Amino acid sequence: MGTLITVVFAVLFFGLIMVSVALHEVGHMVPAKLFGVRVPQYFVGFGPTAWSTRRGETEYGLKWFPLGGFVRLLGMYPPGSPRQGKASRLADFADQARAQEWEAITPSDVADQRLFYQKKTWQKMVVMFGGPAMNILIAFLLFWSVTGLYGVYRPQTTIAVVQECVIPLDAQRTECLDTDARTPAFQAGLRVGDRVVSFNGIAIDSYAQLSALIRANLDGPAALTVERGGQMVELTPVHTIINGVADNWDPGRRIAAGWLGVGPEQVLTTGGPAVVVSDMMTLTGQSLVALVQFPAKVWNVVVDLVTGAPRDIYGPMSIVGASRVAGEIIASDAVTWQSKAVMFASLLASVNLFLAVFNLVPLPPLDGGHMAGALWEWLRRQVARLRKQPDPGPFDTARLLPWAYGVGALLLLSGVVLIVADIISPMQLF
Repeated sequence: MGTLITVVFAVLFFGLIMVSVALHEVGHMVPAKLFGVRVPQYFVGFGPTAWSTRRGETEYGLKWFPLGGFVRLLGMYPPGSPRQGKASRLADFADQARAQEWEAITPSDVADQRLFYQKKTWQKMVVMFGGPAMNILIAFLLFWSVTGLYGVYRPQTTIAVVQECVIPLDAQRTECLDTDARTPAFQAGLRVGDRVVSFNGIAIDSYAQLSALIRANLDGPAALTVERGGQMVELTPVHTIINGVADNWDPGRRIAAGWLGVGPEQVLTTGGPAVVVSDMMTLTGQSLVALVQFPAKVWNVVVDLVTGAPRDIYGPMSIVGASRVAGEIIASDAVTWQSKAVMFASLLASVNLFLAVFNLVPLPPLDGGHMAGALWEWLRRQVARLRKQPDPGPFDTARLLPWAYGVGALLLLSGVVLIVADIISPMQLF
């Protein structure tokens, strides 16, 4: 029964991701049509066509391989300029792609300004940002539903755990030995239930502030004041110690920072849109760090797969892996149904936010690459205007096709590797 539930909800989650992809493409298509760009095709999936229908000038349909989607905007490549001398292979490649696209372009498309390259810079930016914006909106609505209706467990300034001793990270135990050094928190006399009021004379408003102060303190002196039983108590001054703690932007990495030896009380709290935006900004920062490390982490997945090592729970995974995790969350007996629904929705929101951040990377063929091309075109025109030179014309995006194919090949290879790893050696969360 558990396996059936896992499969059913994994398929459901995968389907919802495909809905998100479809809406991403709608985010491109709607502003393109509003600005008059001719849109010949809108498809979800890749490969041979499974089903399609035509509405007006646009063909809508599904492809057999549901691993993405696309909307075809006519006129992505401007007309090529005359070349002097012998053309390079890259130039020939660009011209072939341009010629193939222009087979579908009619004289009326050019005369009526129906081509993408003919649009103003701000219109191009809106069209390209429309897809990621749709994913951001989906993520916001999902996170808001969780934060506003159910709540999110957040650390408080009240202490829930006081560690007695410093246990080495590689030690296979949880009990303290007489030879273990006592933690600064234990030496200071902190107790469970104490609410930290100040740290080194600085008033404490949140646990995030307290954590940042402790980390930055390294092995310096630490004077704490707590509220205990309604009374203000100044604890014994101690020194924090330097220990390995999780990096805020890369939780899978440990960094050397100040450490006290406490754990905060976690309270389920609701919040409004401003809280959701703040949480999403933090997740965006973590996603950017993950993107920078993506090639190296994919390589680590390959190494773990070959050596048989367990998967890093902070490492990358494919859509297949995320769907499997979602199914296992629903099938698990370790959490309540309310928590399952929250985790399911939060995971879907996180995937949408990552898709948005990923697509904004300024490399072709991603949306960010097209936005970077539009900005470069605008910059060239501004420079030419300042120098009183002729308009250089639209930027020839066809010349970026080799880069686009290179990036696309890397992403395809990474996707295949992660799908294989998610099937053979999936992450173990429970």
